[in-house]
Amino acid sequence: MDVLFPYLNKLVYVVLAGLALWGAYCVVMVWRRVGATRFADEYAQDEFLSELEQTLTAKNFGAATELCDGDRRAMPQLALYAINHRELSYDKLRHRLAERFQQDVMSDIEHRLSWVGTVIKSAPMIGLLGTVMGMMGAFANLAQPGTTPDPVEMASDIQFALITTACGLAIAVPLVLATASINIRVRKMEDLVGWGLTRLFESMKSVLTPS
Repeated sequence: MDVLFPYLNKLVYVVLAGLALWGAYCVVMVWRRVGATRFADEYAQDEFLSELEQTLTAKNFGAATELCDGDRRAMPQLALYAINHRELSYDKLRHRLAERFQQDVMSDIEHRLSWVGTVIKSAPMIGLLGTVMGMMGAFANLAQPGTTPDPVEMASDIQFALITTACGLAIAVPLVLATASINIRVRKMEDLVGWGLTRLFESMKSVLTPS
């Protein structure tokens, strides 16, 4: 077992480093995804919707399609879907748009955030595993019969135990804060999209089939 301890110690460090990199990658990807999906603020979305309303009021669906096409943000893409399926009833179209928003936008964000949550839970546990291993090594050094415990080796084992605990927490805590910040951005995006869809349906009321 003493022969395996150095390799197991290195493995714990490698796993912690991998968790840190994967968690950071997922946070960056979610942050970029939310940023690419939402308007910067309600004024930017209001400007887009005002321009779109002018084309819809004039029933110039070609210009409305051109305005939305190529813009990968959620609101323009949902508006484009609504314009292309304007023959549907109000209730059916609203239900379809809600499904598309959930499938195309929120599912990817939730998938990435679930991985971040897994890292947040796993990192302290791996750190705790390192702590247990370090203490096992220290006690094994004490338990050797007929020999004087090596204080340097004991200090090394205890240091490893403390470092892995600190690393696990150092990985989890920033990710918790990052996840909270992302969730705020996601809720703001959902509010903006909901408000935008309400305006969109008001603009398209005259061309939608009554429920």
